[in-house]
Amino acid sequence: MKAIKYILFLLLIIIIGLASYIAVQPNEFEFSKSKVIKAPTSLLFNKVNDFKNWPSFSPWIEKEPNAILTYGEKTSGEGGNYGWNGEILGEGNMKTLSVENNKSISQHISFIKPFESESDINWNFETTDEGTKVTWAMKGKQDFATKAFTTFKGSIEKNTGPDFERGLFKLDSIVDADMKKYGIKINGTSEHGGGYYLYNTTSCKITNLKNKMQEMLPKVGKYAMNNNIKIAGAPFVNYHKWDEENNAVMFSCCVPTSTKIESTDNDILTGQLQPFKAIKTTLKGNYTNLKEAWDTTMRYIPENGLEFTKNGPMLETYLTDPMNTPNPADWVTEIFIAIK
Repeated sequence: MKAIKYILFLLLIIIIGLASYIAVQPNEFEFSKSKVIKAPTSLLFNKVNDFKNWPSFSPWIEKEPNAILTYGEKTSGEGGNYGWNGEILGEGNMKTLSVENNKSISQHISFIKPFESESDINWNFETTDEGTKVTWAMKGKQDFATKAFTTFKGSIEKNTGPDFERGLFKLDSIVDADMKKYGIKINGTSEHGGGYYLYNTTSCKITNLKNKMQEMLPKVGKYAMNNNIKIAGAPFVNYHKWDEENNAVMFSCCVPTSTKIESTDNDILTGQLQPFKAIKTTLKGNYTNLKEAWDTTMRYIPENGLEFTKNGPMLETYLTDPMNTPNPADWVTEIFIAIK
């Protein structure tokens, strides 16, 4: 009998000691996970800011894709919210409390089942030389039950941190895939209206074409702006010669104008395109797909019984400004190749 009392007494001491140990654990928790993603800050911010995008990168919905998701009337920005209910996920909801455009998002998450709990979620987006540093953070209070759980199962960070890392990995993957989307459409025969334009011109190696264009085209645009010249359309490049065998290209960077301009800069010239018949192709996507768009158009012409115009215009027109359109998948470029 004494032995039983002694054992019970020891158990009581252990329970009291364990309860005391649990009680003195931190009343709050906080952790964050970060990843540098090679994508524009605004693109990542917009992806996270709208809860309708969350199923594509949520590590929890990945575990239970058939969970029931419900969205509020507003899903992005301050007041945006959504909820979930599933056998694995349990039940809960999340609401966006505040946003600072392209910089941060503050949210509140409420778990209802299998246990009640609330936490704050914060996202930060920092532009770096390598891309965008995305930080996903979580903080909240720990009641006695939560402290007991973490005592035996490990900290909130140990249990949830890997999910955050998985979510950032998936966010990286889906945004990268979004940016790589593209489409090439042969629009067919078109009448190009021609017109006046300002331009500068040069020859260089094909391998150096991108750098030269990035150097030259802004100079033409800057000249037009500084001299209050009305621009009459999208900038374009006119390819005069393309010699892959010798890695050589001759081209002009052009800005269309409504009238003939007498240039006062020796490096900026005035030209005029006469109206011409062309095959038009539209590329929607990154400029890295331009070669495929050109090759597709060049094949289309003879395959459809058409003939190139000797020394005719070969234009590449840029309808979108990458500075204002962060997602390369949304860039639109039109190609015009003169035909007889």
